[in-house]
Amino acid sequence: MRRSRTRLGYLSLFSAQALGNMTFPDCVGGPEILTSNLVCNTSASPAERAAALISAWNITEKLVNLVDKSQGAPRLGLGAYDWWNEALHGVGWSPGVAFAPSGEFSHATSFASPILLSAAFDDDLVHTVAEAISTEARAFSNFGHAGLDYWTPNINPYKDPRWGRGSETPGEDPFRIKGYVKALIDGLQGKENITKVISTCKHYAAYDLEYWGGVKRYEFDAIVSMQDLVEYYLPPFQQCARDSKVKSIMCSYNAVNGTPACASTYLMETVLRDFWGWNDESQYITSDCNAILNFHEDHNYTTTAAQSAAISLISGTDTICEVGSNTDVAGAWNQTLLPEKVIDQALRRLYEGLIRAGYFDPTDATPYRSLAWKDVNTPKTQALAIRSAAEGIVLKKNDGILPLKVDNATSIALIGFWADGSNFAMLGGYAGTPPFIRGPLQAAQKLGFRTASANGPIKQNASDTDTWTEAALEAANKSDVVIYFGGNDMTVESEELDRFSIAWPSAQFALIEKLGNLGKPFIVVELGDQNDDSSLLKNDNISAIVWVGFPGQDGGTAVFDVLTGKTAPAGRLPTTLYPAEYVDQVPMTDMTLRPSENNPGRTYKWYDKAVLPFGFGLHYTTFKPSFGSNAFAGKTYNINELLSACNAKYLDLCPFETVGISVKNTGNVTSDFVALAFLSGEYGPPPYPIKELAAYTRVKEVKPGEAKDATLGLTLGDLARVDERGNTILYPGTYNFLLDVPTQANVSFELVGDSKVLIEFPQPPADLGEGNGHEKYTPR
Repeated sequence: MRRSRTRLGYLSLFSAQALGNMTFPDCVGGPEILTSNLVCNTSASPAERAAALISAWNITEKLVNLVDKSQGAPRLGLGAYDWWNEALHGVGWSPGVAFAPSGEFSHATSFASPILLSAAFDDDLVHTVAEAISTEARAFSNFGHAGLDYWTPNINPYKDPRWGRGSETPGEDPFRIKGYVKALIDGLQGKENITKVISTCKHYAAYDLEYWGGVKRYEFDAIVSMQDLVEYYLPPFQQCARDSKVKSIMCSYNAVNGTPACASTYLMETVLRDFWGWNDESQYITSDCNAILNFHEDHNYTTTAAQSAAISLISGTDTICEVGSNTDVAGAWNQTLLPEKVIDQALRRLYEGLIRAGYFDPTDATPYRSLAWKDVNTPKTQALAIRSAAEGIVLKKNDGILPLKVDNATSIALIGFWADGSNFAMLGGYAGTPPFIRGPLQAAQKLGFRTASANGPIKQNASDTDTWTEAALEAANKSDVVIYFGGNDMTVESEELDRFSIAWPSAQFALIEKLGNLGKPFIVVELGDQNDDSSLLKNDNISAIVWVGFPGQDGGTAVFDVLTGKTAPAGRLPTTLYPAEYVDQVPMTDMTLRPSENNPGRTYKWYDKAVLPFGFGLHYTTFKPSFGSNAFAGKTYNINELLSACNAKYLDLCPFETVGISVKNTGNVTSDFVALAFLSGEYGPPPYPIKELAAYTRVKEVKPGEAKDATLGLTLGDLARVDERGNTILYPGTYNFLLDVPTQANVSFELVGDSKVLIEFPQPPADLGEGNGHEKYTPR
């Protein structure tokens, strides 16, 4: 979301406090025009109730409710409502959320960032975290401190390591994102008749650039082939809309193939609502903030604010987020650019969403209304916050120094910009006010270690005035073990801040080398997204490297749980770790995935020169995973027979096989193990991907010498590939099923018969706005 000259990651707490004031309409003691309206009749359908409410409004009331700061309708006893609420990894700072200065509702639990939570490859954990977030969000809503809708999750695939918002996402792989999304949305929205909170999948679509090479996200036109669009950029949104029935979706700043996303009838109507059937509950679309302003200010798609407002709403957007007041909805109406039936449709969708969340219902209609301050930041959620971080932490290198022995005789130097937990660095973007921040220093002291600490640089250059090395070396020289807490914070990577280099910041790298040269046991703990670790991995003076993403309010505890072995590391990298020179080989504006003369390839599917690959992660023990004896080795399947045996509504969801695996712990430490299974082979259109993730599961607490069984389920869609027209097709050929990173087991099977289309994707018009008469609104 665009916030004038301020990144939302650091949105002012005070501004947020001033804006949040949600109140539930009073269907018993309110004005008669409300209490007698069908909207207050809980036996009527949500659609009927929404239609009755909107029919009671006059045009003036309608127009002021098409933006995120909806004014309500005082005449009807309907208060103002702010649609801009955030909860990426906990209730977050945003105009609709009002954190109190102290006391009740002054804070909310801050869990690990999505990139770290995703690295656990544990969808049950994702669901549990989402349930906790939605419980706290509902409590805030019940007492007027937030709304009922939350603009989360961010599900854009993270294909370029320079993207400033990668840590907000579950990673680079669409299949992993789909699993994460399914678990998260179920946890946020609940499974009751009344929606717990309204979730919003964003940013639709092909959005993964902030500001790079002179190109801003507000003006960027993402040129995307149908093959890449359907294969890579859209699957998470298909999961959201078609399969998980998310209640809301946000359209993005960028244009897609010439048309702003929030003006694309093809994306919003043809694909989203018609093809994916995302209209069964009149779900709504919100714009990103000032994305409609961008139509005329940045994309040059329109010439006036009135034209922009009209096109967005006619094309399928239902509410316009604005920063300030810059949306000319009234002008669009006065100039007869905006039909009232379009206005009514948008408002019905919005308020049907609130109706389904119990906005007009009595307090005893749902147990969600009983949630209160007692349900925020409980001991259970505090423990969950630690688990959400610890289970995703990835061990990249270990010469045997880890796990550390816990005793009061060992002295540890904790060096780096986030070592003492005195800032918000561990929280990452889109955070709220946490109840506390416990950094590594506090965690080490609580364990009884003798400690010395020193600050360190963040994004400074090695040539800058050095105010940190002397103190760092002093702390290190008097300690038995040296731990460096470095990496990236929100001043290096964030919304509106892409990176131009993925090398370690030079001042940090210089300090790492000096600390390593002391010859002491030396551990590097990395915050944020990936830097090129090539030199660190090769440096014998560095004993261990641990990646911790943004670990949240109790990140220090989570980190030391892993360093000391209380939690054995089992996380896997959710992104490829690229070498520093990668940024010089392909521009961020290149949306293609496959390798070419101008592109070495993107993600693990198409790039094979990674420093560390997607799915990499070490343990404190060793594992031997294998396929069960009855896995489909040597089996042949007829494509026609597979399809004729399926009764699924969507052919890509037809079940294929459930494959048994065994995971044996051949070492000495009890540990979880993430089983990742990939498909590879020369089937479908060339070029062929190196491999593609097809199944995963987390096997819990495997004891030394123990072998635990698990299963990996596959659907026909997991086997299929996408052709140049965007059709998903099941092809004949030999399929190799690979287990683990690097591969430790391999079986194969064969599909025979003719290729069959599982999904025939609708083709776009030459102009993605075609069909709505956009030429009426876009005089060029």
